[in-house]
Amino acid sequence: MIRWLVAAIGLSVAASPVLAADPVEIGIGYLGRAGVKAKLSLVELSAENDGVAGARLAIEDNNTTGKFLNQRFTLEEVRLNDNDDVAKAATALSERTGFIIADLPADDLLKAADALRDRRTLLLNAGAIDDRLREQDCRANVIHVAPTRSMLADALAQYLVWKQWKRWLFVVGSHDQDKLYADALRRAATRFGAKIVQERTFEDTGGARRTDSGVTLIQRQMPVFTQQAPAYDVLVAADESEVFASYLPYRTWDPRPVAGSAGLVPTSWHAAQDQWGAIQIQNRFAKLNSRHMTALDMQAWTAARMIGEAASRTKSGGPKAVSDFLKGPDFSIAAFKGRRLTLRDWNLQLRQPILLVDGRMVVSVSPQEGFLHQVSELDTLGVDRPETKCRLQ
Repeated sequence: MIRWLVAAIGLSVAASPVLAADPVEIGIGYLGRAGVKAKLSLVELSAENDGVAGARLAIEDNNTTGKFLNQRFTLEEVRLNDNDDVAKAATALSERTGFIIADLPADDLLKAADALRDRRTLLLNAGAIDDRLREQDCRANVIHVAPTRSMLADALAQYLVWKQWKRWLFVVGSHDQDKLYADALRRAATRFGAKIVQERTFEDTGGARRTDSGVTLIQRQMPVFTQQAPAYDVLVAADESEVFASYLPYRTWDPRPVAGSAGLVPTSWHAAQDQWGAIQIQNRFAKLNSRHMTALDMQAWTAARMIGEAASRTKSGGPKAVSDFLKGPDFSIAAFKGRRLTLRDWNLQLRQPILLVDGRMVVSVSPQEGFLHQVSELDTLGVDRPETKCRLQ
C-alpha cells in the first residue's frame, strides 16, 4: 500500500506542469506632439493615433513571437503640448523604458537625444525626415527609421529620369521646410542628370485655404502662375507646407504631369501598397483602427518591430544588447517592401525602398532598374558613405 502511494505521488509530480518564470518585460515608449497635423485635403486629415497605431500593431506582432521566448512587450505613449519640456519628458520616460520611438520635429529630437546621452536609452526616429539629423547633427543614440528628404527626392528623380522626363519646371514654396525639400530635389536633379529649366517661387500670402469661391479662383490662378515657361517635361513642386501643390494637377497652363509634393509623390508607405505580402498587414491594421495605414504608422511599426527582432535574436531586452545588434552586421528586418531592410553604419539610417504613388495606386518603387551601386542599390537613395558628414558621438 505504501509503495503504491509513493508511486502515485511520483506520477502526480511528474505529470504536473513546471511553472514558467515570469516573462521578461520589454517596455517601449512613444513620444510625440499632441494635436493633429493640418492637411490641405479633407480626405487626408491625420488621425489622432497616427503613428502610435502602427506601434501598437507591432507590439502585438512582437508578443506573438515573444511568448515562445518568455518576452512580453508593452507600449507607453506620451504626448507633449506646445509648452512642455521635451528633454524633461524624454528623461522621465527613460526611467521606465530603454527604448523610445520618437515622432518629433528635428530640434525636439536633438534635445531629447542630448538629454539621454548618458543613459542607456535608444531613440528610434519615426517622424523627422531632416537630413541634418543623419549628417552634421547625427547622434549615436538615435536610429532613423523615417527616410530622409534626400532619399525621397532621389527616389522621385530616378523614376523621372528613367521615364526620360529630364526637363523640370521647378516650383518651390516660401516656407523653410519647402526650401529644404527644394535643396534635396536640386541635388537629386544634378545627381541623376535632370535639368531644371526654370525655378519659380510660390509665395504664401496667407488667407483662407477654403472659401466658397475657392475652386473658381484656383482654376484661374494656377494656369496664370505656370504659363510662359520654357519647354519642360514635368512640373516638380516642393511644398511640404501644403499651400499650393495639391492645386497644380490638371490646372497647369501646359498639359504636363506634376510630381514632388503632389501628383506623383515619393513616400515610405501608402494604403495602396499590396505587394510582397503587404495586403495582410494592411488588412490587420484596418481591422484594428477602421482606417488606412499611413507612412508614419508604418515607420512606427517598423521601429517597434526592429526592437522586437533584436530582442528575439539576442534573447535579451537590454538596451545595450538590442542597440549593438541593430547596429551590427547581422541585423535586417522584413517590412513588406520586397527586400530586407538594413542599417547604414555611418549615420544609422535605415535603408529602404521608396514608393512612388499617385494617391490611389503605387506607380513604381525606387531604386529604379539601372541605377547601380557597389554595395547596395538602396544606397543610391540619400547620402552615401563617401558623402556623409556624420561623426557619431
